[in-house]
Amino acid sequence: MNRNTLRATALAAMLATSALAAHATTIGFMAPLSGPQALVGQDQYDGFMLAVEQLGGKLGGQAATILKEDDQLKPEVGQQIVRKLLDKDKVDAIVGLSFSNVLMGSLPRLAESGVVAIATNAGPSPIAGASCKANVFSTAWQNDGAAEAMGKFAQDRGIKRVYLMAPNYQAGKDMLAGFKRFYKGEVVDETYTQVNQPDYSAEIAQLQAAKPDAVFVFYPGGMGINFVKQMSQAGLSGKLPLYSVFTVDGTTLPSLGDTAAGAIGAAMYDASLDTPENRKFVAAFEAKYKRTPSLYAAAAYDAANVLDLGLRKAGGDPKKLAAGVKAAGGEFKSVRGPFQFGKNNMPVQNYYAFETVRAGGKVVTKQIGTPLAAHADSYASLCKLP
Repeated sequence: MNRNTLRATALAAMLATSALAAHATTIGFMAPLSGPQALVGQDQYDGFMLAVEQLGGKLGGQAATILKEDDQLKPEVGQQIVRKLLDKDKVDAIVGLSFSNVLMGSLPRLAESGVVAIATNAGPSPIAGASCKANVFSTAWQNDGAAEAMGKFAQDRGIKRVYLMAPNYQAGKDMLAGFKRFYKGEVVDETYTQVNQPDYSAEIAQLQAAKPDAVFVFYPGGMGINFVKQMSQAGLSGKLPLYSVFTVDGTTLPSLGDTAAGAIGAAMYDASLDTPENRKFVAAFEAKYKRTPSLYAAAAYDAANVLDLGLRKAGGDPKKLAAGVKAAGGEFKSVRGPFQFGKNNMPVQNYYAFETVRAGGKVVTKQIGTPLAAHADSYASLCKLP
């Protein structure tokens, strides 16, 4: 090999290395990783990272770097992180985006940037409707969806009088609105509590005094653990039917144990779903993390696989990534069953009903119905995206 050939070979190697570095993918992952909701954020991160690991540490065929950020469930912290990820880190996409209040606080900057954002735990009604954005997606749910399914389930069961409770922020309001959209009986009262409130004794006393036929609540993460345990301490477990969304799930059930028995919830996912994709996902998640995945882990796992396919479709062109992700939503195999993005970039998916029961000496969930199948949210008609 002569000197010119050696130089050409060396130059080719340098160019190849440079091109590979230029096409490396950087993803910002933002979620609450401290405080009462840390278990919700950690499950999302673990689900996302499991998919990246299964993809060989790559997304879109390129080496992936994941920047992990804790928003502390504070909109102002989330805004700071989003600015850093966009302006300093130059990420290709942002995933996670925490709770609805955090996502809404960062929406203007996300929309302005054009960078693809995939929520794995939020689908606030404004983003589903008139404030929808071409680059903002959710692989989780539109907030009303699971509550709509629970409302339909309660209606189909003939429940006459229901008491409603939720934290006082966008998702809480969306959940109760969704329940009422499909439930036609009497709403005895509608109570909003502080976000991350630890003590519900006063509200539970009011609930008891109202004497409803059932109570419907939305209390995710640590809030749900506190609420259900305090209901049990008040002697209501087994007496007052508990219908809920994002309250008794894979993140809270280990702490709740027998106190959750009899609770009925609606969700787009549970580890008990019997599909080939879910069986594979649950086995891999349990082997790696030694616990059962929640719906938050499932939404983030799906987000990684959607992003991987979307990046491939975009062919390295950032301007084509949003269209690539949109198309990927209808092609990848979700662990939850049927899935696609609607006009507003929100999921069109099944919502199942699950009951928490005692079986084999432990408390588990079992599917007892599919109140809403291939369900699109109620706000898509307000979205002006093509």
